[in-house]
Amino acid sequence: MQCTIKKYLKIVQGSLDDYKLLSRFHYRSCQTGPTATIYKIIDCHPSRELIEPVVGIIIYSMPAVSVQLRNVATQGLFTKSGSSSANLQLINQNIRTISRVVIEPRYRALGLAYQLVKKTMPLLNMPYIEALAVMGKVNPFFEKAGMMKYEAHEPLRSVKLRQALSSVGIEEYELVDIELTNRKIENLNTKAKAFIEKHITDFLSAYGRRAKCLPQCLKRTEFFISRLSERPVYYIWRNAQLNLKFKA
Repeated sequence: MQCTIKKYLKIVQGSLDDYKLLSRFHYRSCQTGPTATIYKIIDCHPSRELIEPVVGIIIYSMPAVSVQLRNVATQGLFTKSGSSSANLQLINQNIRTISRVVIEPRYRALGLAYQLVKKTMPLLNMPYIEALAVMGKVNPFFEKAGMMKYEAHEPLRSVKLRQALSSVGIEEYELVDIELTNRKIENLNTKAKAFIEKHITDFLSAYGRRAKCLPQCLKRTEFFISRLSERPVYYIWRNAQLNLKFKA
């Protein structure tokens, strides 16, 4: 596809049905939480509009009650109303969260994710727009669209597990090879294996009982390695044209 294709693309109001057409291309599950607003990109070219009715989607959801990095980014602005219910009301009145941005694979590399974020954020008429993205480091289109980035410190449980793995001869650079890591764990001597099993179990306890009780196998190794490298990035955009909303 040539870049001239962009002149046929248009951002319009969308729906959850539109998202379902592209949901298989997103790395997270189909559940999006309480939806506030949806916009989509459509291709209006006569020979393509029936083939690909939706080529991009952005979903804005209602915000979560408590986000630690939100408090850092806003200096606790949404925690100062005097009560939990008042804080929640202030959050709901002033924040919307970008929960999904998906571009159809054949339309990627055209900067559409960045355009979709940048052009739709002002349309919500909200003082703040936020996003929490695990993939933020890989594709920083939120920053390009004007959002500020705040990165969390690596959890202590991750630091401890990395150190434990290193102490039994499994270095961080080897974690990209899941089968190698799993094989090394299987081949540990009794004492070293008991040591690393305790640390893996402690690490997995943060992800629920089912994760904690996973037996030693390739699937479990893949799971803890994916969580070990997972480090969400928080983004926030302030609409300078709007004041904070306060409603009784």
